[in-house]
Amino acid sequence: MKFKFALLIFLSIYITTTLTNCKKDDGTNIIQLNLFSIEDDKKMGLQVSEEIAADPRQFPILDEIQFSVAYSHLRRITSEVLDKAAMKHRNDFVWQTKIIINDSVLNAFCTPGGYIYVYTGLIKYLESEDQLAGVLGHEIAHADERHTTEAMTTALGRDLLVKMILGDSSLAGQVTTSLLGLKYSRGSETEADLRSVEYLDKTDLDARGVGRFFEKLLTSGQSGGPQFLSTHPSPDNRVQAITNKWIELGSKVGETFPARYLEFKNSLPK
Repeated sequence: MKFKFALLIFLSIYITTTLTNCKKDDGTNIIQLNLFSIEDDKKMGLQVSEEIAADPRQFPILDEIQFSVAYSHLRRITSEVLDKAAMKHRNDFVWQTKIIINDSVLNAFCTPGGYIYVYTGLIKYLESEDQLAGVLGHEIAHADERHTTEAMTTALGRDLLVKMILGDSSLAGQVTTSLLGLKYSRGSETEADLRSVEYLDKTDLDARGVGRFFEKLLTSGQSGGPQFLSTHPSPDNRVQAITNKWIELGSKVGETFPARYLEFKNSLPK
């Protein structure tokens, strides 16, 4: 027990200093310590997807057979990002896409392990494929960079260490319960923005898609309202960083495909 206590003290000090001081080359505060494995990400994502499927009142999933055209559009856009992007876990995670029926919610999210959910409200709000692809790239980056389990390491750090050392069997349930309530750090949000630009730079789409989404939020006066921003920082200072990344990459002015995107929106339930 003395050994376990000493190990706990050491790890507590280590996790605190690591989480406070880690930075990447671009100076953003990015957590590099992650107490979870790739398998943990996959298991947690599967569990969340099963809970979502079992709760149609809160998460009404659009029927894939009846609305096959809508899913064809979404998966084509998603595949365009996934198949061209330089990713760490392209072959590790499932990268499954689902549409949630709620026109009042402007949101999308991706669980650990690559389960992607997009609300009809967001799809109908956007105007072109590059905007949706930019948002998808942002959410995909959160999963590929494992930001959720990094955030869980931060939020639950000492408590997790205690439970791991003492072998508490209730750990998995507590972690899963906490998953959807986590918010990403500013550094993680910045990284997801920049990864989205990098992902789209390899496609025919305009790589500034996520920035064009933020611009739409700002010009429509909704920067404080949409559901997307309840879990994401304000876009005020992010558009310029996205543009700067686009310039740094030497990206071309890409396609936006508004007519094709309108077909997508028209394939959704009215």
